Amino acid sequence: MIGVVLFGAFLVLLMLGVPVAFALGVSAVCSLVVMGGLGELSLVPSVFVSSVSSETLLAIPFFILAGVIMEYAGISRRLVDFAHACVGQRKHGLAIVVIVAAFFFSAISGSGPATVAAIGSILIPALIRQGYSARHASSLMATAGSMGIIVPPSIAFIIFAVVVSDFSGVSIVRLFVAGVVPGIMLAVALVIACLFLPRKAPAMATSGGPGAAQAPAVTGGDGPQKESFVRAVGKALPGLLLPVIILGGIYGGIVTPTESAVVAATYALLVGMLFYREIKPAQLYRIFTTAAAQSAVVMLIVGAASVFAYVVTVNDIAAGVSDALLGLTDNKYLIILLAVILLLVVGAFIDAVSALYLFIPIIAPVLLEVGVDVTTIGVLMVVNLALGLVTPPVGVNLFVAAGIARISLVEVVKGIRPFFVAGLVVVLLVSYVPALSNWLPDLLGF
Repeated sequence: MIGVVLFGAFLVLLMLGVPVAFALGVSAVCSLVVMGGLGELSLVPSVFVSSVSSETLLAIPFFILAGVIMEYAGISRRLVDFAHACVGQRKHGLAIVVIVAAFFFSAISGSGPATVAAIGSILIPALIRQGYSARHASSLMATAGSMGIIVPPSIAFIIFAVVVSDFSGVSIVRLFVAGVVPGIMLAVALVIACLFLPRKAPAMATSGGPGAAQAPAVTGGDGPQKESFVRAVGKALPGLLLPVIILGGIYGGIVTPTESAVVAATYALLVGMLFYREIKPAQLYRIFTTAAAQSAVVMLIVGAASVFAYVVTVNDIAAGVSDALLGLTDNKYLIILLAVILLLVVGAFIDAVSALYLFIPIIAPVLLEVGVDVTTIGVLMVVNLALGLVTPPVGVNLFVAAGIARISLVEVVKGIRPFFVAGLVVVLLVSYVPALSNWLPDLLGF
């Protein structure tokens, strides 16, 4: 009965267009009232506050702040220039630049939409000028941005470690390391997919032809097409050092993931103000308020999802679903496939943070029961939900890319197929080949 009320109300609210955080909270409140009357509502504040006051989750607002500072400091633009200096002169080089730049930015921001917003504002117009259709330019950027929740440091892995700790332990550091290989795999898969993208005839001209003569630099007159490789590296070096500082500090045991987030934000601010000198004191208020607003959205979802998950737990709903799945089959590979399909469907409708809070208690125990290790489960879920960022109707990255390209969501979706297929191949590989997730953390002893 409670399960019907909980999930029924949630689905109805989603279909009515209610934001996910409020849909989660309202459906949980309705279920609590059905469970024990208005007196049960006293649990809501305590569950909400205790869920968002975790020291581990403190890393999230600081990583978001680091991403916002990077955008204002021009670090993202210089990372694009560096990527262009490396691979931009090759055939389909600019499309590959999108993927390389997104990978580097993902290693700092931990967020898919933030990656699309910061890199896409530079590269989507440049792709269109070089002959790619607006739909392919925006869909490539949206899919490349999905690496933001896979490549460490990843907000999604932080959430997974916090939620799964109730019944199985895994360190955030191990999950971060486990995300490296799948992140590289997704980048390679997208590179292969973009090699087959069509371009308009003028942009396909060989070097020295009319198309090449008209091809603009990515960032205007001071772009990497007019710079030596060494100069591009020199300009991007402070930004390139940021993921080294973050991940090196974590893996070296010098700082915790939460402390590394603070270091990242502080370092980015110092680089922006003292080295690049693009951040002025007057901009600090806007930077911090922007980061605070973005963080508030995430933490509101975390709090509401925690209340929802509380109702699921106290009513043994997750256990019932797990028993039902195991009752259908005990075949490990079929259960993995069912989990993949479920997550792909879920990712099309709700964001990764909400999906993790809702479905870790349901999916993880089943997969653990059939012998899937917790690290593989974490990577499987996060990579699946990364693909959800570009799956309509609620793929957040699609909306961000469509806004930058100034085209409709339908147009972006029309161009997503080759990149979605590439991402799906990676999803299946990491789901069925545990070594892809465990090899690197085992090698490094995490």
